[in-house]
Amino acid sequence: MSKPIAVILGGSGGLGEAIAHHLFEVHNYKIVITSRDQAKAEKIAGKINQKGGEAYAIPVNITNASALTQVAAQIHRELGPVDALIHAYGKGVIQASADINPELAAQVVNTNVLGTFLATQAFLGYMNTEHARMIYFPGTMGKYIMRNSALYSATKFAIQGMVKGLVEEHKRSNTQFSLLYLGGVDTPFWDDEDVQMKVKKEAMLNPSVIAKVVGNILGLPSTHVVNEMVIQPNSHQLV
Repeated sequence: MSKPIAVILGGSGGLGEAIAHHLFEVHNYKIVITSRDQAKAEKIAGKINQKGGEAYAIPVNITNASALTQVAAQIHRELGPVDALIHAYGKGVIQASADINPELAAQVVNTNVLGTFLATQAFLGYMNTEHARMIYFPGTMGKYIMRNSALYSATKFAIQGMVKGLVEEHKRSNTQFSLLYLGGVDTPFWDDEDVQMKVKKEAMLNPSVIAKVVGNILGLPSTHVVNEMVIQPNSHQLV
């Protein structure tokens, strides 16, 4: 029996890396990591291959429609249909709206909203027709608002609406969609100079734990689907 294929878009980040390792080590997936940072993606793929896995690193800009389509077609042609598409990319900004540079605003919207649409569109025709899953991470700021999150939350609410629309469009297909609203996860996201917020990483969610959740979702019978799930640090339990 051939191994299932997981494509992790934005897989060079902390969450994507944890998911890549878990899906290989526990669920025996072939792993494809796409990222603008080819060096990091190759390093992650190399570690998996050294452990006896099968992993590939492919450079792509999430806002480039033609490049995404080429990558999706290449993966399908060389490896086979995609069983799991993990949307692990994103651009953060936590600042007062009046202070956000318009160019930064455009980057955030293009990455988080347009990128999500283009990536989904590019891969829809290359998913496993018997059963496949797409997993998105709108974060809790795609469900709840916090101070200085107006622009960022707008993009995350947009992802929620987009995915719920996709569910309606694909009710008769065998591709399922899941929204995971994560509270703060201990990743390099918080090191971005555009995320102006003091945080305690030691109190955040561990990427390896989220990777296990993703693995469990992918392992469900095809008759089951996780539509939405909220996972938060205990300190934010009542938010």
